[in-house]
Amino acid sequence: MNLRNVSTPSMKSHRHLGGGWPALALAGVLAASMSTAWSQGATSGGSGSGTSSSGQGAPVTQSGARAASEKSRIVRWDRKFMEEAASAGQMQVQAAQMAANRGADKAVKDYAATLIEQQSSANSELAQLASSLGIELPSSLPRSMRNEVEKLAKRSGAEFDREFVREIGIKQHEQEIKRFEKASKDAKEPQLRAWVDKTLPMLQQHLAAAQKLPQAGSEAAASTRTQQQRMGAGAGAGDKQGNQTNPGTGGGSMAPYGR
Repeated sequence: MNLRNVSTPSMKSHRHLGGGWPALALAGVLAASMSTAWSQGATSGGSGSGTSSSGQGAPVTQSGARAASEKSRIVRWDRKFMEEAASAGQMQVQAAQMAANRGADKAVKDYAATLIEQQSSANSELAQLASSLGIELPSSLPRSMRNEVEKLAKRSGAEFDREFVREIGIKQHEQEIKRFEKASKDAKEPQLRAWVDKTLPMLQQHLAAAQKLPQAGSEAAASTRTQQQRMGAGAGAGDKQGNQTNPGTGGGSMAPYGR
């Protein structure tokens, strides 16, 4: 037998594989790894602890999703109020800054200075709260409020004072107080309710102070009448004291009215 003819097919077969043995070895290793992984998965799936571990993954994820959805719902419910409160606070500060610089009456300028200080502080607290809740507050006033500020800017002297006191000091604060009273009951976020309950008395004080200013109109007239009544009561008390001092006058100051 010709050995060359015998060996040649084997050698050709080996050449034909082109290094196939290493490839087959690699395939074997991969198959063994997959088999081991499958076995481990089946074992853990069959055991109580494996099922517990695998079962815990989905509920945790679902629970986290529910918590995120709940927080998002709460924030959306309160978002509108926070945005409106932020805009109103900015408007009040801008109007008060004009009044502090352009007001004709010292009482109005003093009121504006108090408004700037206290409302600016409340605005900063609201901005910090909104940031902690992931809410971006408006950086500029809505068109309606811009129009009000621009309208006020066209006034001057006593007319400016009157417009500022009535529109910002009274009307604007009355609207805000109603909104805050509703938010104190309806707001879902506890931190927001705490801020509302803290800020509401300040708004009420600002309204009461504005109503006492002469530029408030009818409120000023009522205040004037009250002051006159107090003065009259003081004069009456003085007359009474005089009558007690001179009991022999027979009525003292009442005599002229009797005539």
